[in-house]
Amino acid sequence: MNQLGSTSIAAILKERIGSTRDQRISFRDYMEICLYEDTVGYYQKDRIKIGKQGDFYTSSSIGTVMGEMVAAFISKQLHTRANHLHAIEIVEWGGGNGRMARQLLDEMKRVDPDLYQLITYTLIESSAYHRGLQQDQLVEHVERIRFLDETSWLSESPRDHVFVLANELLDAFPVHRLQYRDRAFHESHVIWQDREPYLQEIWSPLEPGRILDYLNALEVQWQDGQMSEMNLEAIDWYVRLTNRMLSGCVIAIDYGDIEEELYASHRHQGTLMCYQKHEAHDNPFIAPGEQDITAHVNFSLCHKAAVSAGFEPFVFQTQRQFLVEQGILEKLQNHFDPNPFSEVSKRNRSIRQLLLSDGMSELFKVFVAIKKGEPA
Repeated sequence: MNQLGSTSIAAILKERIGSTRDQRISFRDYMEICLYEDTVGYYQKDRIKIGKQGDFYTSSSIGTVMGEMVAAFISKQLHTRANHLHAIEIVEWGGGNGRMARQLLDEMKRVDPDLYQLITYTLIESSAYHRGLQQDQLVEHVERIRFLDETSWLSESPRDHVFVLANELLDAFPVHRLQYRDRAFHESHVIWQDREPYLQEIWSPLEPGRILDYLNALEVQWQDGQMSEMNLEAIDWYVRLTNRMLSGCVIAIDYGDIEEELYASHRHQGTLMCYQKHEAHDNPFIAPGEQDITAHVNFSLCHKAAVSAGFEPFVFQTQRQFLVEQGILEKLQNHFDPNPFSEVSKRNRSIRQLLLSDGMSELFKVFVAIKKGEPA
């Protein structure tokens, strides 16, 4: 495969770059086109992306336990509310193949059927292909679910008891790609040239604005040549959510860390990664539209954005800590089953994989921002 991969997205990139005054687009805009351009962007394509036949796994791909633990967390929050519950809204952003939604709703229905009857489960999904997968997964919960786009959901009147779930969402927001060089910050841009490699990255001094203000306020000993990323979309996302929620919380589950770790000298090349057929590399200019592009989430930035938007920080912990606190160890069945394909064996194996496998549960973090609303 050549550098460009999909010819249709190559044509779009060539046209977009050529239509600009400077004959270039920011890396942030390049990433948005590669991932979200209608019908040809990576997340918009009609193809499997998650699981063995896709490009990567998510925590909800491993058994059913992740959704069950999120259900346990939400149930605890609801049962601590003093006022009488009339309606509950769970909103999942970018729900992929719908496995998380099904796991959560199956568990709610099994454990607390009265609470389940109060739930409206809204899926915010821009991909028609993924909406189809979600509808197939959620046939048994059809009376509880609905599909909306972001604009329609945000335009509805604010409600109480709204729980927004973002499982591996924020890492896929388009990011600005930055480099500290010669005592100044520079930003990545992408140009088109009529010979291979057609796409080329160039660097320009970072213009004054939100990104530079944030970087200048950090107490970081930047190394010459050090790369980093800035996810302004995550900040704006929390701001948009707050006007739609009277009370409830936002549950973000993703790989990332606090800024002291993300901007440490050992992360000289930043955190941008690409995934295709379960192989990871750091070249986002290979096969645009055919591979996932992600960057670690800056949870310090999410924390600041949430607080400024009117939320209160409630939980920030590793995924492992979150799972243990929600009772995952109680799900382990302590008896030996010689059949490795039995339901007991498969369930125990998935729990151990979530807790121990290749550091995923330490790398992944859970950040919960809560909105208390008016006292009952």
